[in-house]
Amino acid sequence: MRQKHFIDSHKAATGPYVFALIAAYGAWDNVVIWVYLALHGTYGLLWVTKSHFFPDASWEERTTLGYGLLLWLGLSLYWIAPWLIASGNANPVEPWFIGFCVALYTAGIFLHFSTDMQKHLSLKYRPGTLITEGLWGVVRNPNYLGELFVYAGFSLLALSWIPMAALLLVVAAVWVPNMRRKDRSLSRYPEFADYKARTKLFIPYVW
Repeated sequence: MRQKHFIDSHKAATGPYVFALIAAYGAWDNVVIWVYLALHGTYGLLWVTKSHFFPDASWEERTTLGYGLLLWLGLSLYWIAPWLIASGNANPVEPWFIGFCVALYTAGIFLHFSTDMQKHLSLKYRPGTLITEGLWGVVRNPNYLGELFVYAGFSLLALSWIPMAALLLVVAAVWVPNMRRKDRSLSRYPEFADYKARTKLFIPYVW
């Protein structure tokens, strides 16, 4: 099996998982968990759609069942927040904070999917060229920045340090090494040195 099969199946399972939590804990009147379901559940479906129509070559590699299950386990860290919310173990949130989380998620969706689409089309129609235009001209990993906004958007709804710690663990252990690895790979392009000098790795104008 390919890595994408494990990743996509987990993304697709998020909506049913959160709904099962709602049913298990009788959280039918919990507005926050329904907002969470709308955000994370929709993101899972959008991811599977993206994977089908403009796949990422890095997820096409074949993998073992053991590594695939490890991927599933790692992605399940993102399921801590809805459990906290549905079970009543999350801290209460103000309406304005829910609005902030939705706005953060929406900005993340735009960044993540628009830049992934640009990358897919650029590699398809201009293979062998370095992508330095659009949002890629500001930061070298705008898709990861968008993904950070997406996950922070619904993880913050639990108003707990645990989901945020899980997110930061994934960023530090998986995302940043991937970004560094990509930089080393792109260094083969003569223009990369100039591109790297005028852009940031992950956070625009900061880092």
